[in-house]
This record gives sequence, C-alpha cells and structure tokens, in this order.
Amino acid sequence: MSRIGKSPITVPQGVELKVDNHTVTVKGPKGTLTQEFLPVVDIKVEEGKVIVAINDEKNGNIHGLTRTLINNMIIGVTQGFEKALEINGIGYRAQKQGKKLVMNLGFSHPVEVEECEGITIEVPNPNSIIVKGIDKQLVGQVAANIREYRLPEPYKGKGIKYVGERIRRKEGKAGGKK
Repeated sequence: MSRIGKSPITVPQGVELKVDNHTVTVKGPKGTLTQEFLPVVDIKVEEGKVIVAINDEKNGNIHGLTRTLINNMIIGVTQGFEKALEINGIGYRAQKQGKKLVMNLGFSHPVEVEECEGITIEVPNPNSIIVKGIDKQLVGQVAANIREYRLPEPYKGKGIKYVGERIRRKEGKAGGKK
C-alpha cells in the first residue's frame, strides 16, 4: 500500500467535491476541474475528508497517484498553479499583445503563442514569462511548449529556461597551438 495514498485529503471551506462513479469534480473559487479515475480505486468523501482506497494490491502504484491528482485538483481551484520562465540572450524578449505572447528569439520572424482556455500568460518584464492556471498538468505543458521554442544552450546559456533551473555550462573550444 502506498504511504501517500493512505493519508486523507482535507477539503477546505468553499470547495465542493463530488464523486460520481469514478469521476471526481472539484469546484472552487478559481474554477471547476473534472477528472476520471480507474475503477481499481475507491474514492469516498467522509466528514470533509477525501479517502482513497485500493481494491487489489496489484495496482498499488495507482493508489498514491490518484490521491495526489485529487489533491492537485483541490489546490488548483483554491490557489492555482504557476510556472515562471526566464529569457536569456541579446535581443531575446517577450511581450503580450492581447491574448498572444509574442517572442523575439533570434529567428527571422517573431514567435507567437496563443493563450489556451484555462491558462493566462503574463509578461511582467521583457525577459520573464509567467504561466498561470488551475490545472497543474496544463500549466506545466504550456510552459514546456514555450521553453521548447529556444532551449537553453550550454555554451552561453542563451534561450528560455525555468526560473531556478541550473544550466550545465560547457567550456568553449580550446584555441591553443599544436
């Protein structure tokens, strides 16, 4: 049995949690999230707490995952999630135009990224981007897609990286005589 899966989840005030068969719907101040889970897991709401139990021990790995996903749904509708990105490089910058993120990343054309439903993109300054939303997986995926336009390179560190990410730097070519 999973240690994480055993611990109950406390449902905070202002959050409505419904379990219909194996579909969990969480409604809170920031929005609503719905997710379907495998029938191997039993999800019960008792006295303001969510308890996740597993039917058979063969699928024990799903126990902790299900509990964590439900917990992330509750955190998402109450606080939300965000990923911060940093742009490094001469002439590399980002700006917001309506619902579009427009980035100059050294290509012959500007790169445009549309905000998808449930995601907001903020540009506090030309060298930083903040992706916000209530779905943790979607926030991470949008941030990864933005980062993929110009991955940080190991020689000068130019590109888009997560805030706090450490880039392994390489030494340049040795220019000594033979």
